[in-house]
Amino acid sequence: MTEEQKTGVEETFISHLIELRNRIMKASVAIIVGFLCLMPWSANIYDFLVAPMLSALPHGSKMIATGVITPFLIPVKVTLLVAFVIVLPWVLYQLWAFIAPGLYAHEKKLIAPLVVSSSLLFVGGVAFCYFLVFGVIFHSINKVAPTSILLTPDIDNYFDFVMTMFIAFGMTFEVPIVAIVLVRMGLVSLEKLKVIRPYVIVGAFVVAAVVTPPDIMSQILLAVPLCLLYEVGLLVAPLFARTTQAPTESKEMN
Repeated sequence: MTEEQKTGVEETFISHLIELRNRIMKASVAIIVGFLCLMPWSANIYDFLVAPMLSALPHGSKMIATGVITPFLIPVKVTLLVAFVIVLPWVLYQLWAFIAPGLYAHEKKLIAPLVVSSSLLFVGGVAFCYFLVFGVIFHSINKVAPTSILLTPDIDNYFDFVMTMFIAFGMTFEVPIVAIVLVRMGLVSLEKLKVIRPYVIVGAFVVAAVVTPPDIMSQILLAVPLCLLYEVGLLVAPLFARTTQAPTESKEMN
């Protein structure tokens, strides 16, 4: 490689780093702006987050804070996460704008739908957890708790629990995307995914038993959607593979 070629490669690498930095800065600024705009309502946002728990407790019950700055810190964390979710389309656009110039036309057909659908599925998993699963879990815990125990959850522990559940259900709803990518990239055939279906069902209940509280309803509410979404992935994968083929791949199939 000549000196001119080396210089050209270095300049290209540096230009990519600068572009990446600019994209990260734009995404970060959007998150910060969203966070600052939501801060006046941070207490309301946290009240919305704890509503499923409070609805399961006796009327008039409240949560407790054992840390000195916890009553301020936890609502701030929740507000920051909400701001990130709100500006997520802009963040994903910055990611898309960075990688798009280096992709072929058929690859762009692959990336764009995956980015959009994976975001919607993750948010759908979080919403499913909040509006359905939390109500079942918290009411079940309240019913089986001994009368000698006064349920006064700590807001810090509640935040950790909620984030764990949100991530678990959000990632569970990504199962169709995983199946689609595996089939499209040729890593696993569709027939193989169908053959291992029984193992996936067993694995779904094992995962649900690990990441959810030890009650049967919450485990079912995670395992059953995981199995159904796996079936959705099997149905969509062939169609997605056909619509995102490169021209050479289409000719070979014809």
